[in-house]
Amino acid sequence: MFGLTDLVSLIISAFIILPVVVFLRESGYLLGSFVFGVRNPRITLGSGPRLFKLGILDVRRYYHLYSWFSYDEIKRENRAAYVCLYAGPILVNLALAFTLNTLLANDVIRWQQTFWDRLVFYAFYYALFDIIPMKTTNGKPNNGMIIYEMLRYGRRTDYNHEPFLPSTSEVEERYMQEIEEIRKHEETHPIRQQKRERKARALRTLKRGSGRLGLNRVRRIRRRKR
Repeated sequence: MFGLTDLVSLIISAFIILPVVVFLRESGYLLGSFVFGVRNPRITLGSGPRLFKLGILDVRRYYHLYSWFSYDEIKRENRAAYVCLYAGPILVNLALAFTLNTLLANDVIRWQQTFWDRLVFYAFYYALFDIIPMKTTNGKPNNGMIIYEMLRYGRRTDYNHEPFLPSTSEVEERYMQEIEEIRKHEETHPIRQQKRERKARALRTLKRGSGRLGLNRVRRIRRRKR
């Protein structure tokens, strides 16, 4: 039976544990990028309007949703560079999972064990999803498939011609276009127009009321002087 405790656990998993695991997974790409050098790297957390951008970290309003790593150019473009780049997320999640699991097994971590158990579970889940070579959405290869093809054939052999990872400049350009479309949609949306009209009427009413209060105050002062 799904109870209140399960609901709290679900909220914690969705808004804390999963974003942490996904962030660590995406930061794994930095391992390879620092070794082989990439230009304009960025980790984007979530989707929707931007909350803030700090260095290479771009945090969106819906931070618990899809996140990704992007860059504009890799300096040393070869088989080893791509293998290391795509092995980074796997290594980070495995290191996190095995470290926490060891600490839990040896009673080093004794508080909030359910929280850490769930964190270990999702870390292993994402690592497993990355390790097993497979095709994902629209035939795109996962990290395991890219590594397998690089090691065996020295290149990516699927029919998908999209870049290995998205370009940061293109991601930023698409983001600005999406924000502009959202702004135009909000301006023309009938419900939002009604809300703006109601606010405008309320503001005009408030100004008229303030003007009448000020006029009455002046009249009272004049009467007192007489």
